[in-house]
Amino acid sequence: MARKIIWTLKAKNELIEIFQYWNERNQSTNFSQKLNELINDQLNSISQFPKSGKKTNLEKVYLKIIHQYHLFYQIKEDSIYILTIRHTKRNPKTITFK
Repeated sequence: MARKIIWTLKAKNELIEIFQYWNERNQSTNFSQKLNELINDQLNSISQFPKSGKKTNLEKVYLKIIHQYHLFYQIKEDSIYILTIRHTKRNPKTITFK
């Protein structure tokens, strides 16, 4: 059974910032659109197979690598909460989920 995907406000804002960055950098939305498709494909997979991501040391929190981004999500009952999405080159010590 597929689980519902719920984006936290933090993760939503991060995703918007990622798309804005690429749109400005490339003067085009092409890459953002392709990245959005990749993310949506992975979210569909996660929805069907929640434990397909890499388990982290946090309870029920998993990591999915999408292109050059880390997507952290938490499994709760019948939903998947997207906690954060960030570039792989960012310092891992600065990660927060709130």
